[in-house]
Amino acid sequence: MTAPASALRPPTTDELDPEERMSRAEIERLQLERLQWTVQHAYRNVPLYTRKFDEAGVHPDDIRTLDDVHRLPFTTKDDLRETYPFGMFAVPMADVARIHASSGTTGRPTVVGYTRGDLDRWGTLVARSLRASGIRRGMKVHNAYGYGLFTGGLGAHAGIEALGATVIPMSGGQTARQVQLIRDFEPDAILCTPSYLLTIADAMAAQGIDPRSTSLQVAVLGAEPWTNEMRHELEQRLGIDALDIFGLSEVMGPGVGNECLETKDGPHLWEDHFLPEVIDGDTLEALPDGERGELVFTSLTKEAFPVIRYRTRDITRLLPGTARPGMRRMEKVTGRNDDMIILRGVNLFPTQIEELVLGIEQLTPHFILELTKEGRMDALTVRIERHPDLSVETCEAAAQVLVQRIKVFIGSSVAVRLEEPGALPRSEGKYKRVYDLR
Repeated sequence: MTAPASALRPPTTDELDPEERMSRAEIERLQLERLQWTVQHAYRNVPLYTRKFDEAGVHPDDIRTLDDVHRLPFTTKDDLRETYPFGMFAVPMADVARIHASSGTTGRPTVVGYTRGDLDRWGTLVARSLRASGIRRGMKVHNAYGYGLFTGGLGAHAGIEALGATVIPMSGGQTARQVQLIRDFEPDAILCTPSYLLTIADAMAAQGIDPRSTSLQVAVLGAEPWTNEMRHELEQRLGIDALDIFGLSEVMGPGVGNECLETKDGPHLWEDHFLPEVIDGDTLEALPDGERGELVFTSLTKEAFPVIRYRTRDITRLLPGTARPGMRRMEKVTGRNDDMIILRGVNLFPTQIEELVLGIEQLTPHFILELTKEGRMDALTVRIERHPDLSVETCEAAAQVLVQRIKVFIGSSVAVRLEEPGALPRSEGKYKRVYDLR
């Protein structure tokens, strides 16, 4: 059954946290107070920061305004790996209530720790994010983020409980089981990656279930870049509202920011706990709001694992707040510095291809990108499944349209290869889009 659209509503002013109601000036005063505490805490308790601050010739007492954050050194993923496993912790291990870690697919995993206070604040911020998405106390929430060392599953779980909603802790994978539980338990909301929600919708359709016929009203999606075109695709296929939750393990996990139901214009960042910047990835100079560059975060309230000017590699820009005027928002992340493909001198991101694919109705959203060598030249092939309800000839014509649009709008020549329906791997969490075969 599909609940009436009126069942989802934005929170009233009275339902917001006090910090969500603050003016911009009040937020900045709070940020400065918390920044000064964080810098002192990191300098005194994390040897890496003691050394980096001293090498940069800056002391915590030098932080007198928010702009002084630009005097502080950056933190990179390499710093986290060099201090593996616990060298970035700023409290004794006896005070660390939980440890999470990244997958470590490109080297040593990055390890993060949380005090009991950190976990409470994390749960509060995820609850704030879910409330901004229209989820309320008493609703049932199907959590299809993976549980374990990955921050997504347990972070989302704690936020659902903190909000007073009912959590269904399904975790990732077992797609047929996901479909069964959605049918049987009738959740109001689902949390997962956007690519995995697409997989679930496909599985429903394969079983003869109309994805629009379920109880789901809203999906809170994150952990991978996704476009507004993907939002439209998911909303149309499932008859839901789809909202973007933003976070990363090194900064906290999910819940660093979230889109608001009433505007859907990019995640508002919870600036009472995080100080965002955007920098030029080449010069490392800070960029003004409105200019696109690499996103950088400084935590303001983390006890076990404070981070100072952490380079996320995410590409975005900072914009004025709308639904929460005191909090800036960020444009939806379109890619990462380390996801960027340089093809014969042209920079492109997988999300740019996704945007073009979803603009051609005759093509499916199931595609991967393969990089190969042709002689001395790099080559890119888009492998995409043909539409099961259309002829091969129609799909081949659509594939040529995609070739032309990539050339016109991105400026690079690629090959497009049609695959049979179901031939490509399906997401069961974060989807691997690019395969480098060079």
